[in-house]
Formats: sequence, C-alpha cells, structure tokens
Amino acid sequence: MSDRTHDEAAPRFGADEEGLTPLLERNIEILAKRRRRQLAEAGFPDRLAEAVTRFTGSMIFVGAQALAICLWVAVNLGWLPVLPRFDETFVILATVASVEALFLSTFVLISQNRAAAEADRRADLDLQINLLAEHEVTRLITLVRAIADRLGVEEARDPALERLEDHVVPEKVLDELEARQAQDGENP
Repeated sequence: MSDRTHDEAAPRFGADEEGLTPLLERNIEILAKRRRRQLAEAGFPDRLAEAVTRFTGSMIFVGAQALAICLWVAVNLGWLPVLPRFDETFVILATVASVEALFLSTFVLISQNRAAAEADRRADLDLQINLLAEHEVTRLITLVRAIADRLGVEEARDPALERLEDHVVPEKVLDELEARQAQDGENP
C-alpha cells in the first residue's frame, strides 16, 4: 500500500492562486497527453493532410498565393520584361489552379473526416458523462427525499419530485426525438 493517506491521494477541490483547482489542472493535463498521443499515433497520411490543411488555411499561404498569381500575371502580360512570357493565354495558370484546388480540397476533406471522428468520440464521452450525472442526481434526489421524509419535511411529498426520481432511459429519449423530427418533416 502507498505511504500516502487517503486525503493526500484524493484530488483537492480548492482553487490555487491561479484560480485552477488541482482536479481541473489534472484533467487538462490528461486531455493534453491524450491529444499528443493521438497525434503521435496518427499515420503519415493523416499528419501530412493535417499539416497541409493547417498551412493552406493560414494568412501566409493566402499572401504567398496572391504574390505568386500577381507575379505570374505580370510576367505573362509582359510587365516584367526581364522574365520571358511562358503562359500568354493563362491556360497553364488555370490548369495549375484547378489541380491545386483538387488536392487542397482532398486534404481538407481528410482533415475534416479526422476531426469529425474526434468530435464523435467526444460526443460519446459527453453522453456517457451526462448519463452518469443524471443517474447520480436521481440517486441523490431519492436519498434527499428519504431523509426529508424521515425528518417530516412537508416539501418532500411534492409529486414533481417523484417524477424526478425516475431514471431516464436514453433509448426512449432518442426514439421520441426521432419520432418528433419525422413528424415535423425533418431529417433525423
């Protein structure tokens, strides 16, 4: 067994001088480690797509693109006589721009698919945490009502509290949401 007492092993809930609780700091560090691990475990194609998307979504890329196109146009209109004209009809420029757009859109889609998968994982985690919290709150309501009944507190007999003690069944909630969306003509 550890030399630490139960109190030392348990996370503290009081905020430190920076305003973050040790528990919050721990959670932030866990999330940061998980993100670093996921990035390290990503395959080369995913890392490449992420890097290309990150760069092409920057103002540096926009500036470089604008400069390259202006230079291309200036050269091929003959405004820079020190350089020979090589695309007087701008067909090559249009082809290069089309091919670039094709590749960039593919990289963006790869990155979006990866981000969507991560969002799905986070949504699943959020749902699990929310269901756990709902279950815990329901149990607490039951416990508090029992204590209030034992102490003879009149408000404990409120019929609305009885409904709050019912456990939520997620499947029924989802079924009802889908039924209402279908009834309203929305895509579920």
